Amino acid sequence: MIKTTQDATASSTVYRFRLQDFLLGAQMLFVAFGALVLVPILSGLDPNVALFTSGLGTLCFQLVTGGKVPVYLASSFAFIAPITLSIEKYGLAATLSGLAAAGVVYLILSLIVFWGDSGIINRFLPTIVTGPVIMVIGLGLASTAVDMATNAGDNYSGAIAIGVAAISLLVTMLTAITARGFLRLVPILAGIFAGYLVSLPLGLVDFSPIAQAPWLAFPRFTAPQFSLPAILFMMPLAFAPAIEHVGYVLAIGAVTINDYLRDPGIHRTLLGDGIATTLAAFLGGPPNTTYSEVTGAVALTRVFNPAIMTWAALSAILLSFFGKLGAILQTIPVPVMGGILIVLFGTVVIVGMISLVRSSEDLLQPRNIAIVGIILMLGVGGMSVKAGSFALEGIGLSSIVGVLLNLLLPQGKKV
Repeated sequence: MIKTTQDATASSTVYRFRLQDFLLGAQMLFVAFGALVLVPILSGLDPNVALFTSGLGTLCFQLVTGGKVPVYLASSFAFIAPITLSIEKYGLAATLSGLAAAGVVYLILSLIVFWGDSGIINRFLPTIVTGPVIMVIGLGLASTAVDMATNAGDNYSGAIAIGVAAISLLVTMLTAITARGFLRLVPILAGIFAGYLVSLPLGLVDFSPIAQAPWLAFPRFTAPQFSLPAILFMMPLAFAPAIEHVGYVLAIGAVTINDYLRDPGIHRTLLGDGIATTLAAFLGGPPNTTYSEVTGAVALTRVFNPAIMTWAALSAILLSFFGKLGAILQTIPVPVMGGILIVLFGTVVIVGMISLVRSSEDLLQPRNIAIVGIILMLGVGGMSVKAGSFALEGIGLSSIVGVLLNLLLPQGKKV
């Protein structure tokens, strides 16, 4: 039997085919699947394209890092609100050019780390800036989640919508809190499945898209169209996910007992993320990022072999040509997704809070109050700076202001 092997502390991977490894890879994809397709559904992109680009992006990441890091790359939640707003303002093709430029930010950070060290990133983007920016991402999406959870349709009332959303929310929370084993890794899918089942007898599900969709279909790729306003809008948003990426690499390193900051190096993992994001944008997919739920699956199963993620990537690419899949996803009722998003977007806020707490910064120092407070108020309040057709607002504006305040404000005396 041909095998795929790698010791937990080894630094290289030997790629050989074995059916068991393919099944393990498919399992990793299943863990990431719920969040992977949720981003394109919510932001108006094609889920099949997202599947294809997540698989392709993961393969690129494996090539750049020498197949040494067992992570899977898929749709980034940090870009849901910006993508939605940008599509409304600039259109899909222009938005994709902005997302491609966001990947270039990763390349720039990768070069900075390669030529200098990781401390340079911390100087420009410390936790006192990235923490509140992450919180703004979640808080800015709160109204979207509530609107979806209370959304009444042609065949059902707002009260029914709230009931369905509440069931999806409850099942997701209970699965995450009480489930054991593999089920604990898929609370999102459990919540969607429960909400879907409840929606069936209530008439919330429309099966007509499934009947009309072909079994096999080529993903609807979309090419980007250069747009400077969209690029300037998107590029600042890449900084927080890039810094968060470092945390993901540290986490998977702790699980596998490997120092990935040294080998293959954080500059290579950043570069892999950036290439995956830019490549996805050129095909019409959402930005890619490393998935923490897959890190949890690696810890649970003790499957440390990065080649398993290659099989997961190949599975995603194959699934992307299954036309019925995208149609099935379109039948998921809006209130079901609304209930799920209340949890997910709330989690984003908590991630930002935790990063601030762990930084051990004194948030009562006037300098820190100014930075954190201004980022939160500008971001959540929807402050906008316009010059002709160009506008910088929300998350992008608050990110730039936060970076500038951190660089320009003098360090105050500690009391």
